[in-house]
Amino acid sequence: MTATGVVTNAQLELLGTGTSSGVPAIGCDCPTCVSTDPHDRRLRTSAALRFRDPMGIDRVWLLDVSPDHRSQALRSGIRRCDGILITHSHVDHVWGLDEVRRYNAIMGSPIDLYADASTLADLQRVYEHIFEPSRNVNGSFVANLVAHRVTPSVSVESQGLRLIPFQVLHGRTPVLAWRIEAVDGGDGGGLFPLAYCTDVSGLPPTAYPHLQGLQTLVLDMLRFRSHPSHFTVDQAVAHAGDVSAQLTVFVHMSHDIQHAELSPRLPTGMMLGFDGLKLPKSPC
Repeated sequence: MTATGVVTNAQLELLGTGTSSGVPAIGCDCPTCVSTDPHDRRLRTSAALRFRDPMGIDRVWLLDVSPDHRSQALRSGIRRCDGILITHSHVDHVWGLDEVRRYNAIMGSPIDLYADASTLADLQRVYEHIFEPSRNVNGSFVANLVAHRVTPSVSVESQGLRLIPFQVLHGRTPVLAWRIEAVDGGDGGGLFPLAYCTDVSGLPPTAYPHLQGLQTLVLDMLRFRSHPSHFTVDQAVAHAGDVSAQLTVFVHMSHDIQHAELSPRLPTGMMLGFDGLKLPKSPC
């Protein structure tokens, strides 16, 4: 590996594409839950961003850390973590945080974690053993995280990436989405600019500047019926049409959505995500 001065080989892998209960859901015999199509088996939604930084070092960043992270990491072959971007503190997005201690052990270094003030407060309360290890009664093997509080629409630069948190609405709760682009202005191999917008029911006016000129959009699509805190199929498709990314991939799907039934009906430039999907679809 040699320094190139630019970000290259960028790839986003969808580690999970399911809603909070996962698919199949416990105790359900609906057509999706009993389907033998591997596209219908969905762990909780999260993703891994791999890229080669301007110094020629291969990096891995996580977008949320679901309760299924151990299984996702083993399947995906993740062996390091250079940073974590958190959207919000709901259980299905952060209850795998204990698992990242393995990356600390492998790499011998702490991991930077980025979240807004309310999310950090929740994480520090739930994961007191991680964020205040001096209070642990017994010395133990816990994750080593460096917490960074971010402000919506204020960018952070790290390892050749520009990371821009911006607010979307998850019901009545504002949560973060993330726009990710290369500081050098390149597309990283066809992925950037990327916007990762999971758990969305509405886009406030402040979100739209961050959704312009996208190569890749990852967007919430829960089910056909209305829901107070997630986009329906029709809403997701309509908003994706407005944004007009080169490619939109839908995630956070419930068992109401059967891949083979809905996938062929989506407009050009839109597709259903599935666990293990790597973007861009062609090699970088």
